[in-house]
Amino acid sequence: MARWYIIHAYSGFENKVRESIISEAERMGLSQLVESVEVPTETVTEVKRGKKVAVERKFMPGYVLAKLTMNDDIYHLVKNTPKVTGFLGNNNKPQPISEKEAARYFGAREQAAAEPRKHVAVDYEIGDSVKVNAGPFASFNGTVEELDFEKQRVKVAVSIFGRATPVELSFEEVELVK
Repeated sequence: MARWYIIHAYSGFENKVRESIISEAERMGLSQLVESVEVPTETVTEVKRGKKVAVERKFMPGYVLAKLTMNDDIYHLVKNTPKVTGFLGNNNKPQPISEKEAARYFGAREQAAAEPRKHVAVDYEIGDSVKVNAGPFASFNGTVEELDFEKQRVKVAVSIFGRATPVELSFEEVELVK
């Protein structure tokens, strides 16, 4: 019976590990024992240079989920895959996770796909000069005073009639002045 296992891999090589396990299983005639190999990802929205961009991001970097019918051949196939450090479990002994737990990882991915989480990577920091590109202060320049990543807001001191006035804006409304 196939069960879900978590495989620990080098960070950044998860997709390569996934492909290697699938192709090696086919080469060795074990593909019937490898039901599924997945890299848990989510879709997040980032703002770069004032533009929203949807980005696919791994939410478990360094891990690959695999539904395997475990035997010695499959164990050695996975353990001998380049860039794999082992299985998650006691003493590197494969410890299966429940279907419910696996569904939680994939449920998070489906939820993220349905409603992308708004994780914003901003290309400016406190003290940087920025230009407001939307709203009533569009085309005003100012200096970043605060960044609130939870609320996705930035406080900018803009010069209005020669006086610095703090204005709170969303991350999307501001871009770095080059």
